Amino acid sequence: MKPAAVLLLQIGSMARRDRVVHLIRQLERAACRCPAHSSGLHQGGPAVCSVSQTDYAFEMASSNIRYGEGVTREIGMDLQNLGAQKVCVMTDRNLSRLPPVKAVLDSLLKNSVKHKLYDNVRVEPTDSSFKEAISFAKNDSFDVFVAVGGGSVIDTCKAANLYSSRPDADFLDFVNAPIGKGKPIVGNLKPLIAGTGSETTGVAIFDFEPLKAKTGIASRALRPVLGLVDPLHTLHMPQRVAANSGFDVLCHALESYTALPYNQRTPRPSNPINRPAYQGSNPISDVWSRHALNVVAKYMKRAVRDPEDLEARSSMHLASVFAGIGFGNAGVHLCHGMSYPIAGGVKTHMAKGYSVEHPLVPHGLSVVLTSPAVFTFTAPMCPERHLEAAEILGADIRRVKREDAGAVLADALRGFLFDLQVEDGLEAVGYTKDDIPALVRGTIPQERVTKLSPRQHTEEDLAQLFEASMKLY
Repeated sequence: MKPAAVLLLQIGSMARRDRVVHLIRQLERAACRCPAHSSGLHQGGPAVCSVSQTDYAFEMASSNIRYGEGVTREIGMDLQNLGAQKVCVMTDRNLSRLPPVKAVLDSLLKNSVKHKLYDNVRVEPTDSSFKEAISFAKNDSFDVFVAVGGGSVIDTCKAANLYSSRPDADFLDFVNAPIGKGKPIVGNLKPLIAGTGSETTGVAIFDFEPLKAKTGIASRALRPVLGLVDPLHTLHMPQRVAANSGFDVLCHALESYTALPYNQRTPRPSNPINRPAYQGSNPISDVWSRHALNVVAKYMKRAVRDPEDLEARSSMHLASVFAGIGFGNAGVHLCHGMSYPIAGGVKTHMAKGYSVEHPLVPHGLSVVLTSPAVFTFTAPMCPERHLEAAEILGADIRRVKREDAGAVLADALRGFLFDLQVEDGLEAVGYTKDDIPALVRGTIPQERVTKLSPRQHTEEDLAQLFEASMKLY
C-alpha cells in the first residue's frame, strides 16, 4: 500500500476514534450524577458495589396489551383462539352488577365459551379471601382464567391460577420471604386474561391477617398473557375510586423512577430464575415511568373531577399501563412498603366511594399519604430525578438547589393532594402516634420493596417518616 493511502487510513481511523470519544463524553455529561445513579457514591458513603455482590443485568417483561374503546367485546374470540374448554371468570360483588362484567359475559355467551363466575373477590384481599378463591378454582377443571376488575380482582385471580395449577403446594410456599418461603415458580401457569392497568405485573398482594400486614407473591409466571385495556370501563368508576387509583399510578411512577439502580441491587442471583420481578431502576423502565408521570400530571385532576371526561379517564387508564410496565420491572420502594401496614391495620376508617362493609384505607390512598415524607427522605440520593419529578408536577425548579430537591417535590405533592381533597395525613384515616411502633413492625417484612429504596433506612427512620405523615397540610 502506498504511504499516502496508509496515511489517509490512519487519519480516517483517528477521526472515527475521536467521534467515539466525543460521544462517550457526551453520554457522561448527560448521565445522572446523583449518588444512587452513579458509580462513585451510594447511600452517602464509599461505593460498596462489587462484581460478586451486585447484579449486572436486568430483564424486561410485560404482558401483551390490547387498548381501545370496546375491546372487551373481543374476549370471547380470544378464549376461542386459546382453545379454552372451561373458563373461570373472577370479579367482585360491586363490579358484577356493572357493564364491564356484563360485556365480558355477553362476549363469552356469544362465542359459546363455557365458563363459571366467581364474584366474591374481596376489595383489598386477605390470605383468607385468597384461599376461598383458590378453593373455588381447585374444585373445577378450569383451563383459562379471566379477571374483570382492578388490582384486587387481578391479584386474587393470579393466586387462584397459581395454587390450582400447583394443588399440592402449601399456601406459604410462594409467599415472599420472610413471611413465606419465597420459592420460585417453575414452569408455566394456565393462561390468564385481565382488564386493567395491573395486568402487566407479576405480583399478587394480599393482607396477611396473622401479622396485620400486607405481603405478596412475586414471579414473572403470574403475568397474564393478555391485558384488555378498555377505556369505556373507566366511566363507571366513582370519583374517589378514580382518585385513589390515580394516586397508585403516581407513586408507581415516582418510586420506580427513583428506585435503587438494578446494578446496585444485591444479591446477584446464582440462577436467572432467582432474579426478582422487581429489579431496580433501569434505562427501559425509566422511559415508561417518566412518561406515566407526565400523563398523570396532565390528566389526573380532570379525570377525578369529571367522570364523563373520556379523554382524561382514557389517558389515566393508559398511564396505569405505562406505570405498570415501569414498576413491574423496576419495582417500588418505601411508599408501597409503608402502605401495607397502613392498609392492613385499618381500624374504623370507611373510605368514601367504596361499597364495602368493612373498614378500608384504599391501596392508592395508603400509598400516597406517606409520599411527601418519603421523597424528602430519598431525595439526597438522587436529587436530579426528584427535581425532574417536581417539575413534571408543576414546580418551578429553575433556581432550586440540589439539596432542596426533596422539599420541592414534597411541596408539589402536597399541592397535588390538596387540590384533589385527600385526607390530611394518617391521623385523618384513624392512626395516632401511638400506632407508629406497630406500623414500623408491619413495614419491616416488606424487604421485597423497601430494599429498593435508594437510601438505606433504620427502624428509627421509618418511625420518623410515619410521624411526619400524620399530618400533610
